[in-house]
Amino acid sequence: MKRIAIIGFVASVLLATYFGFQRVKQPVLTPVEQVTAQFQRDVAALDSAVRFLQTVVKKGSTSSRQAAFRQARLRWKQVEWLAEYYFPATAKAINGAAVPEYEESDAKTIEPEGFQVIEPLLFPTPDPQQADELARQTATLVVNVKRLVIVAQNNPTTDAHIFDALRLEVFRIITLGITGFDSPVALHSLPETQTALQSLEQYLAYYQPVLLTKRVSIADSLQAVFRQAPSRLRSNPDAFNSFDRLAFITEIANPLSSLLLDAQNALDIKPFQESRGLRSDARTLFAANVFDVNHYTPGTDYRTTPGRIALGKMLFADPILSGDGRRSCLSCHQPERAFTDAMPQNRTLDGRKAVLRNTPTLWNVGLQRALFADSRVAFLEDQATDVVTNVNEMHGSLEKAANLLKANPVYTRQFAASYADGITPFTIRNALASYERSRVSLNSRFDRYVRGERAALDEQEIRGFNLFAGKAKCATCHFLPLTNGLVPPHFEKSESENLGVPQRFVQKGAVLDADLGKFNHTGGEIHRRSFKTPTVRNVELTAPYMHNGAFQTLEEVIDFYDQGGGKGLGLDPEFQTLPEDRLQLTQSDKAALIAFLKSLTDSKSATNL
Repeated sequence: MKRIAIIGFVASVLLATYFGFQRVKQPVLTPVEQVTAQFQRDVAALDSAVRFLQTVVKKGSTSSRQAAFRQARLRWKQVEWLAEYYFPATAKAINGAAVPEYEESDAKTIEPEGFQVIEPLLFPTPDPQQADELARQTATLVVNVKRLVIVAQNNPTTDAHIFDALRLEVFRIITLGITGFDSPVALHSLPETQTALQSLEQYLAYYQPVLLTKRVSIADSLQAVFRQAPSRLRSNPDAFNSFDRLAFITEIANPLSSLLLDAQNALDIKPFQESRGLRSDARTLFAANVFDVNHYTPGTDYRTTPGRIALGKMLFADPILSGDGRRSCLSCHQPERAFTDAMPQNRTLDGRKAVLRNTPTLWNVGLQRALFADSRVAFLEDQATDVVTNVNEMHGSLEKAANLLKANPVYTRQFAASYADGITPFTIRNALASYERSRVSLNSRFDRYVRGERAALDEQEIRGFNLFAGKAKCATCHFLPLTNGLVPPHFEKSESENLGVPQRFVQKGAVLDADLGKFNHTGGEIHRRSFKTPTVRNVELTAPYMHNGAFQTLEEVIDFYDQGGGKGLGLDPEFQTLPEDRLQLTQSDKAALIAFLKSLTDSKSATNL
């Protein structure tokens, strides 16, 4: 027995040693590996949530359906940051905007699908006649989430990509989350924002041990910001409308994006240096240098230089570009009016009639992916060609202008210094475009406030911003920080909208404007009367408003939106994208909105050329 006991003891020691050795041999997972595993678990949880939603939609009560939808959306918000980053097409199918899109290359309209399509079928009260559509859309959602489950299983990533995605999610929260962009009916944006932030904290925790050894102060500051966020996002019956978005941005979102960049640098994870519209190393979404205007050029040969900008400035004011030598770009784009002209539509070159549309501002014009009200060109060089050669506008010729400029020694010398080919139609176009690209400035009182200058805005203007980004729904089309239609957080696509704009703004007897807008360019039915979303920066200086100059004052514009656009005026604009429900703005709300809009007047906007 003693011998058997000894043998058993030795065996147990050997086994313990073996398994202990096995435990020691198990590799320690890197933060990237831990993030990947967590993402796969969270995607699986999303899959379960949408399958449960599908079950409840078939046989559940209204309240249980709505509860299941909210829960599924919260599961989506846990994975949104990485799903949107790596799988944008799948993410769009899961949570894209509930509006159809037109693919110009295939001349085909793509119908929307996903959470945002399902939401109005469930909220505020489901329509029994839409039961089949609800079931169909939910089944489609299940299929699209399953696709995400599959692609998430094999998705190599890096530390740099993870931090890039984390910071982009902060910017997505600012621009699309707290504004209600993707929860316009259920108004569940604040709980979803809280979930998104909790998810970022959870994933960032995998880097926390190493960060604590590198920079304890950054790790502690990150934890402090995450701890503070829930108190800012607590729900109440009127949470969406009363939420202080500006305080959230300045006290939570801006510090968080800055600290994430600090953590990335402390961990020796370098931000990407590739060309992007939104700089990967910008500390916040409201930094003065957050955008790279050269990213929006056709290529590296088109990029701005001081010499090209100076040439473009000269050409901008020179009537040599027009057919009769009497009109320059400056004739319609007047610096003291933020490069507009105070007219509904300017006159044609011969003065006999009005041109087709209102003169747009040129401030920040280089930060767009589509130009003209109908989005018919993508680059400023093409815009310059279009205007110079347009019979009604300048009726000029770039070839003739090049020959005339070659006779001018000042132009000849300066073109030779900036372009190897000297004066050509191409270099004229690029010089004009370079000057326009230099007209970038994000230095309004609003900008100074979000950068820390707390005396820059008063209480009414702060309230106006919170309305702009909340109850009034302005920021769901005029995206922050540019307040135009360049879609965040990647800022690579310019949106257009159908507002149902009348010929002129009257409360009774309004007539729909005949201009078909983007339809004339694309031929897509959904683009009838659709126009590019312009910036509202410097809007104090750019009256009258809309593509046809139909609105004389900001008060008229806000009344129009408050009533639900063209449909609110009793018109019937097919494919109107502006919600027709009244915003229920009070006179105090409207005054605060206007006060905020005027705070967007830039410090450079009224300067000389």
